[in-house]
Amino acid sequence: MTAEKALPLGNGKAAEEARESEVLSGGGGGGGGAVSARDKRDKAVHERGHWNNKVEFVLSVAGEIIGLGNVWRFPYLCYKNGGGAFLIPYVVFFICCGIPVFFLETALGQFTSEGGITCWRKVCPLFEGIGYATQVIEAHLNVYYIIILAWAIFYLSNCFATELPWATCGHEWNTENCVEFQKLNATNHSHVSLQNATSPVMEFWERRVLAISDGIEHIGDLRWELALCLLAAWTICYFCIWKGTKSTGKVVYVTATFPYVMLLILLIRGVTLPGASEGVKFYLYPDLSRLSDPQVWVDAGTQIFFSYAICLGCLTALGSYNNYNNNCYRDCIMLCCLNSGTSFVAGFAIFSVLGFMAYEQGVPIAEVAESGPGLAFIAYPKAVTMMPLSPLWATLFFMMLIFLGLDSQFVCVESLVTAVVDMYPKVFRRGYRRELLILALSVTSYFLGLVMLTEGGMYIFQLFDSYAASGMCLLFVAIFECICIGWVYGHLHFLPGQIQAPQVQQRVHLPRLGLRHRLAHGPVLHALHPGLGLHQGVEDRGDAAREIPQVDDPQRRPENAGHAWGRPTDGGG
Repeated sequence: MTAEKALPLGNGKAAEEARESEVLSGGGGGGGGAVSARDKRDKAVHERGHWNNKVEFVLSVAGEIIGLGNVWRFPYLCYKNGGGAFLIPYVVFFICCGIPVFFLETALGQFTSEGGITCWRKVCPLFEGIGYATQVIEAHLNVYYIIILAWAIFYLSNCFATELPWATCGHEWNTENCVEFQKLNATNHSHVSLQNATSPVMEFWERRVLAISDGIEHIGDLRWELALCLLAAWTICYFCIWKGTKSTGKVVYVTATFPYVMLLILLIRGVTLPGASEGVKFYLYPDLSRLSDPQVWVDAGTQIFFSYAICLGCLTALGSYNNYNNNCYRDCIMLCCLNSGTSFVAGFAIFSVLGFMAYEQGVPIAEVAESGPGLAFIAYPKAVTMMPLSPLWATLFFMMLIFLGLDSQFVCVESLVTAVVDMYPKVFRRGYRRELLILALSVTSYFLGLVMLTEGGMYIFQLFDSYAASGMCLLFVAIFECICIGWVYGHLHFLPGQIQAPQVQQRVHLPRLGLRHRLAHGPVLHALHPGLGLHQGVEDRGDAAREIPQVDDPQRRPENAGHAWGRPTDGGG
């Protein structure tokens, strides 16, 4: 029996060395330059590339999973769902769902050295549809997630001025109802004069950035300034991954570490502001009675799935470029702890500033707390207008958002490209065909995304955000992943700690987990996932009408359309 037949996946060192020696020996009798040239081409087809070192892999995964959701979603969920009490269901799902599935997908990629589709073909062809499902979700994410980067770039371009344009009224996009918060305080809250008052930051977002229409049926004109920002975002994304691991592995040294520098600066600035302690108190003050609400547990579970980029194929693609015997178990534990730790610390940076804003306005913090794009483009920009050197803090904040989103975006594109290239290696691993494939995907996604930059594009963005990569999709994929690996393929084949045959080479470097690992991937996961899905399905039936503005609804403004910016827009992080 040959080495390849001994290993079902044909991916051991012995198999690789056998192929290399066969190529070097001229194919065993073809003799001549023609055979040698053909073998060289065949060897090029089998070359997938790999990370130069472990740091590149760790930073790439960290950049993917640590994204916008860590900053704008987790802190708000923690505050809304009982403060410190929310950490109880969060830790439960972190241990029982987050780490096991995160490790499963990463190890699967390293185990097979294949992308998000062909890895399942090698494990169990019957479940290859899992790979197609993840890549369909990935394709949708590639179209709409980068829209947030376009908004952030537009805001950043408006920060280089002595006065932020959303700090005052009097601009051409402002209405007669625009009232600055200083004047709002000076009027002693006269309900007669301020009944229809709007803030300049809200009008900048709705009338200057979005130029939002009154409904999804009125698409309106394309916002060319945003289209240029989107083009800039896609251009940066393309050059970050156009050479595969050679370029991605170098870029992540900057894109994955720079947000931490910005977060640290904003954290130090936030906790030194007046009223910051009240914001932190509201962020962490425990309310144990909230644990009886099923929605709290659903929020904890969906946050784990979104923030860990589970069921998107990204972890499998990144893991496939690892060395075969890399200790991915240790890497996964470290990355999971880093991700959750970043979310927790980001809450202090965000809520200290929100506490300051509530203190300045003399209102409860519940009136200023936002989630999603509402935090990034309304609440925080409004808060920085109350600080000295507001353009500086606004610049740092939007630079942090851009780097957080950029990492998640180009890793998502890389995941889709890896899946396609591994399906057709003889087509795309020759010449510059891989680079052309990335260019084609980028251009196609760019033009598809332009519809979300029209005057009615925000409503289309809501549709994508609510349904294209919803928690229900990810939950179903996770269930089938666990069934396939844990029961169909069998954990005894996947874990070397359970393999007794000495002739079978160790596949992935792991500790001997024994029954504990069997439990983690077995009944616990299968019990938690359907429970989340059932409750979320009931909730979605009630939320669907609120999320999307109805045609006959006279109030079609975003705040009356289900708070689109309160949805879990992560992609990974």
